[in-house]
Amino acid sequence: MATINDNYLKLKAGYLFPEIARRVNAFAEANPDAKIIKLGIGDVTEPLPEACRKAMVKAVEDMGDRSLFKGYGPEQGYAWLREKIATHDFQSRGCAIDASEIFISDGSKCDTGNILDIFGKTNKIAVTDPVYPVYVDTNVMAGHTGPVNDKGEYEGLVYLPISAENNFTAELPTEKVDLIYLCFPNNPTGATATKDYLKKWVDYAKANGSIIFFDAAYEAFITDPNLPHSIYEIEGAKDCAIEFRSFSKNAGFTGTRCALTVVPKTLMAKASDGSDVEVWKLWNRRQSTKFNGVSYIVQRGAEAVYSDEGQAQVKELVSFYLENATIIREKLTAAGLSVYGGVNAPYVWVKTPNGLSSWDFFDKLLQVVNVVGTPGSGFGAAGEGYFRISAFNSRENVEEAMQRITENLKV
Repeated sequence: MATINDNYLKLKAGYLFPEIARRVNAFAEANPDAKIIKLGIGDVTEPLPEACRKAMVKAVEDMGDRSLFKGYGPEQGYAWLREKIATHDFQSRGCAIDASEIFISDGSKCDTGNILDIFGKTNKIAVTDPVYPVYVDTNVMAGHTGPVNDKGEYEGLVYLPISAENNFTAELPTEKVDLIYLCFPNNPTGATATKDYLKKWVDYAKANGSIIFFDAAYEAFITDPNLPHSIYEIEGAKDCAIEFRSFSKNAGFTGTRCALTVVPKTLMAKASDGSDVEVWKLWNRRQSTKFNGVSYIVQRGAEAVYSDEGQAQVKELVSFYLENATIIREKLTAAGLSVYGGVNAPYVWVKTPNGLSSWDFFDKLLQVVNVVGTPGSGFGAAGEGYFRISAFNSRENVEEAMQRITENLKV
């Protein structure tokens, strides 16, 4: 009989978001008249920018013209898109990133997991706690961890607690680690990082031969001019960091799928024989073997983000969701809750009231006011006692959800 990858058996009962869906579906079936407002999963609700839609329609028409038709595209992505990304997202901010160092993909979630293909199983891996679950679960799947303990922590991972006491920004590890996951603006807490803070991590990584996996999926929500959008704004980061970005939240591509990963050609890692290996070459080989690239139509839509019209429309989208975050933050604060995030980030991180556990608060909101959020414990042991609320929804739904919570929740 065929055998399986036993590492999958180490995974906790279910991925966080399917478990949320299971509970919501069960409630909806039992209460068919309930108007449920979902502020849990960070999925966008507003239409794609008009510039992107028009570009995609034009690209579909291209596919009907033999002279313009596109078959398999380059696995790394079309040069015309990568060049615009390099110019607008990196070089404009003083980051010396070349288009050849950019890889177009179908999602930063995918890439943060796929990147593990090119790294060995003996690396010591550090994650914050709480953390985006994909970072942990993909390492479990890859066989980089031991079993899970009673606290929900996996043996073999180094957990770096983040809380209100440290402004949800982790301290440097007290031991040597090889791979480090950082996410700013942070999912789930909404925390942001200063240049001085990131400089400490870059210095640590260079001193210890570590590589930082920097998830910048929400960088478009940074409005403070003093905050960095990319880790490559920090001197030396090209020698120790890989950055992941997405078109999902800034341009609404969650259902369209387009993202990018930056692998600098100066980034090196060690082979088992002690020799230095260029990480870019390995990632390029991996993508060329396992990935056929993002469709021409979608890449033309992503390219339109960088047009004048696209830039204005994306800015409007981001501002809309940030206004939602402000409403959530202000209403919950006025209701007496301890609230974090929601500034320079689309997520609001809430301390559960009256000592309720994260899942108990989830169930209370669902059953009493028919509002769905995300239990903090689903992001890690240190997330217990917290709750994430997403700003990705219509203004009408956000305002109604806040009204329901503030009128019915006793703190």
